[in-house]
Amino acid sequence: MIHAFSMHGTNLVLDVSSGAVHVFDDTAFEVLKCFDQDGRLNDEKLYKLKEQLPQKGIPEAVDEIQALIDEGLLFSVDPYEEYLPQWSKQTVVKALCLHIAHDCNLRCKYCFAGTGEYLGERSLMSLEVGKKAIDFLIENSGNRRNLEVDFFGGEPLMNFDVVKEIVHYARSRESDSGKNFRFTITTNVLLLDKEKRDFINEHMHNVVLSIDGRKEINDYMRQRVDGTGCYDRILPLAKIMVEERGHENYYVRGTFTRNNLDFGEDVLHLADEGFEQISVEPVVASADSGLDIREEDIPRVWDEYERLAKAYVERRASGRWFNFFHFMLDLEGGPCIAKRLRGCGSGTEYLAVTPEGDLYPCHQFVGQPRFILGSVFEGFTGNPVREEFFKSNVYEKPECRECWAKFYCSGGCAANAWKFNQDIKKTYKVGCELEKKRIECALWIKAQEFDGN
Repeated sequence: MIHAFSMHGTNLVLDVSSGAVHVFDDTAFEVLKCFDQDGRLNDEKLYKLKEQLPQKGIPEAVDEIQALIDEGLLFSVDPYEEYLPQWSKQTVVKALCLHIAHDCNLRCKYCFAGTGEYLGERSLMSLEVGKKAIDFLIENSGNRRNLEVDFFGGEPLMNFDVVKEIVHYARSRESDSGKNFRFTITTNVLLLDKEKRDFINEHMHNVVLSIDGRKEINDYMRQRVDGTGCYDRILPLAKIMVEERGHENYYVRGTFTRNNLDFGEDVLHLADEGFEQISVEPVVASADSGLDIREEDIPRVWDEYERLAKAYVERRASGRWFNFFHFMLDLEGGPCIAKRLRGCGSGTEYLAVTPEGDLYPCHQFVGQPRFILGSVFEGFTGNPVREEFFKSNVYEKPECRECWAKFYCSGGCAANAWKFNQDIKKTYKVGCELEKKRIECALWIKAQEFDGN
């Protein structure tokens, strides 16, 4: 399988199974269309092309394409499905998302967590639950040495004393368990004073700082309980945090909605404010919210991603470097094959823990009783839904099986699939279309960087 597309005057061809990416001139790009998806030259199509294009260059293009096919770099055969059983074996738990606070001091209009309470009551995680979560992770991680713990909410800084005690407890267990803990915290920044920054800078491997971009966009979406905006407070605090971390190991993370389909302006605004690590994600909202990205919005969002990709390359070339999360693509190494086939590991390698200690496949499933997998006190309960997550992979999803992007998106988000289709194996169409455009942009950026070097 191949995927051929053009962007900003560059013709790109991705060979899906080998991962090879090629830049074609205009003649070769047209000649490529004369090859069927099995890599065989269609003489009838080639004859018609010769009638339309000058003869010059066509024979050479045919030879070059055939050489790539012979080398296994074009129309290559998918070698992975037959090995899938050995990659689908039961795995260990590697990471926990600790819901430190089911409460928040903001009332963001697009919040999937119901402004913090996750379809339940507002509550804070106790130290007892936090310690049991660390014990559970150690006991269920097998021979895995490096373990991840994410502090999440709501707003985790509302329960920061417990955050600190959990970190200290985990560190105290590293020696006897043979484990190494890496911590991340996601915060809306409002409570990020010096004491908290100092602790985060000393103990957290990564920090995610939430801000949506331009002041008018951020303050329309991210409001305090009293309805006022938060931009003027969080922007300077976020800058201090980033400066103290040496501009490393952080992300500023925003959300764009139907209210700002020109989200590229928000990305560039954040870059202009000095942030170098930026992630602005499309909202996942219900149709009655008025904020949801709809199918009719897809062409406009595609255009915005392409425009942002061009600005991204131009800025980097001129020394105004920044990194955009969705344009990151490793063509030389990247995720292992098992990861490419199975995705983020939700429900298997990655779990969310509520303030009460209940286990869920990930933070976006929290509050839905069907998806309770057990608790940190009792372990797994044998809920058969977990087996659904173990079996989920790109070959089990009909839309993914024949999709050129399957090894980059890994089958998409299970939570989004459930939200829109009530089936974790049925993909969320809007999300798929946006992901494919982001991958195209990332491939185009790689081509420009390669050409520039």
